Amino acid sequence: MFRAFLLVGAGGAAGSMARYGVSFIMSKYINHPFPFATFTINIVGSLLIGILFGLFARNQWLEQGGYLLLASGFCGGFTTFSTFALENINLMQKGQSAMSLIYIGLSVIIGLLLCKVGIWMVS
Repeated sequence: MFRAFLLVGAGGAAGSMARYGVSFIMSKYINHPFPFATFTINIVGSLLIGILFGLFARNQWLEQGGYLLLASGFCGGFTTFSTFALENINLMQKGQSAMSLIYIGLSVIIGLLLCKVGIWMVS
């Protein structure tokens, strides 16, 4: 169990540093009101977790900690949007498209609302 926490933590640290690096570099070269850095991180993270999930289904090495390090750790530190995307794909593949749409809608609406409430609480 301790090994799993270390793998997720190490991957998470690397993912967080990668997210910061991408944001830092993109902010130096792109001056635009659209949040290109976050958008890029989210879509790349979604692609990466999809690749890892596909590899997990075919390769034993991922079961030995690679999935914890790379998917839960790195992708989780890089962006939690990647997990959100994978969970919705899994729901859709199981024929639960309505549940997926509810999850998407509630996550976006409640997330935005609570972010606003949090700002209001400390203003």
